[in-house]
Amino acid sequence: MIGKVTGRVDYRNADHVLIDTGGVGYIVYCNERTLAMMPAAGGMVSLYTEMVVRQDFMQLYGFSTLAEREWHRLLTSVQGVGAKAALAILGTLGPEGTGRAIALGDVAAIKAAPGIGPKIAQRVANELKDKAPAVMAMGASGSQAAEADEGLVIDVPKPATKAPVVDGAAAAQADALSALVNLGYGQGDAASAVAEASGNAPEAGSAELIRATLRLLAPKG
Repeated sequence: MIGKVTGRVDYRNADHVLIDTGGVGYIVYCNERTLAMMPAAGGMVSLYTEMVVRQDFMQLYGFSTLAEREWHRLLTSVQGVGAKAALAILGTLGPEGTGRAIALGDVAAIKAAPGIGPKIAQRVANELKDKAPAVMAMGASGSQAAEADEGLVIDVPKPATKAPVVDGAAAAQADALSALVNLGYGQGDAASAVAEASGNAPEAGSAELIRATLRLLAPKG
């Protein structure tokens, strides 16, 4: 199994990239978000990968973070969601948006992905609501980007660079989710509360997010 590919970009196409790894070229299928972050031809790139083998073909799919790869695996576990449909969902919503949509049962958001109809979107929301927290809890470690040998990062920059909010938000969500589960809340309810609270305050730290989720989960009346 090929879990990661690092090399020079030979060319980019509408749905895939050819990566030259010391004379061997790998065709790797990616979503639009990942392709948009690719360097020009000749630049170094590194992707986490998932190989999909069927009776009549074998294809390699690439992801800029471990969390994105795990979401792809989870999405393709749903009947009717193939590898390219899962890419479409991730390309439209991103990993965090995918988790938020599933946790909140937001069928409309999932359906916004190209080629995803209402029945499939509903199935994704229903079947993955209780499985999603495990991927959401990956937090900052799951948001780690693959890096090329020269240090080129094709994902959201690390905290020391341009966008510290992204990794911090992922870590805060993971902390809040863990705290709620430890308090006895079900993973599905906890994930829904974390998704809603983080959507309302995307820059909230762990403590603030935990307080917000507890308010959401508090008995009404």
